[in-house]
Amino acid sequence: MGEFYKYHGAGNDFIITDNRDKSFDIKKVKTLCDRHFGIGADGLILVEPSEKADCFMNYYNADGGVAEMCGNGVRCTAGFFLDHIKPGERELSIDTRAGIKKVVHNQDDSFSVNMGIPVFSHTDFPKNSLTLENISLEFVSMGNPHAVGFVKDVSKINISQIGPKIENDSHFPNKINVELVQKISDNHFKVKVWERGSGETLACGSGACAVYAILKKQIKSLGPARNAFSIADAGGEITLEFPGGNLYLSENKNGEIILRGEAVSVFRGEIN
Repeated sequence: MGEFYKYHGAGNDFIITDNRDKSFDIKKVKTLCDRHFGIGADGLILVEPSEKADCFMNYYNADGGVAEMCGNGVRCTAGFFLDHIKPGERELSIDTRAGIKKVVHNQDDSFSVNMGIPVFSHTDFPKNSLTLENISLEFVSMGNPHAVGFVKDVSKINISQIGPKIENDSHFPNKINVELVQKISDNHFKVKVWERGSGETLACGSGACAVYAILKKQIKSLGPARNAFSIADAGGEITLEFPGGNLYLSENKNGEIILRGEAVSVFRGEIN
């Protein structure tokens, strides 16, 4: 592997390495992501060639399992690419297992990524809402599956206890990510997340998009009463507060979700 870099988006941290020569040994992922015996990270990103985009984000969860999508990871991949491979660009296209994502490097140094249109019907989860661990859950795919539940106070929820139970429930053939949400105001929500294959993390980009998608779905179901929620305003950005920092969500005129947030370079190193 040789040289690696650590990046994070709202505390969701990744080992990133240039793997354009395809030399990385995939068997090392779990060890490298271990916070005691390796470098430590929520996931590992291999930046590889793509015939359709500027690069391919080959993403692995901390347990070594392949992941279809990671919103914070896409932004960090963009940050790495602009820092070390193609500096000076403002727009990138990043190929992922969930399709090509367009990323914009904003003037305030944040990154905005078009995460696409949410999918509410998928073989990864039931068609209807489901109550597990005394929490009513709704489901959406952002290229990977998510279960979203609303609670009165996220600080009173031990997500490390209930997260793995929901993740591995028999209703989800490919396991599932879990987001628990507390409303602070119409445009501000607190979120705790349990990521499939990584455990409790400080933030989750695709999870943030899942929360936004479920909020919009609920508002649309209200009919005339939806005017009570300013999130219903077209293009309005809302704040999702994760333990590691804030992520900002909106949608464009096509109904595609736009995720905005930081991509921070932490350090570089070498490993034998």
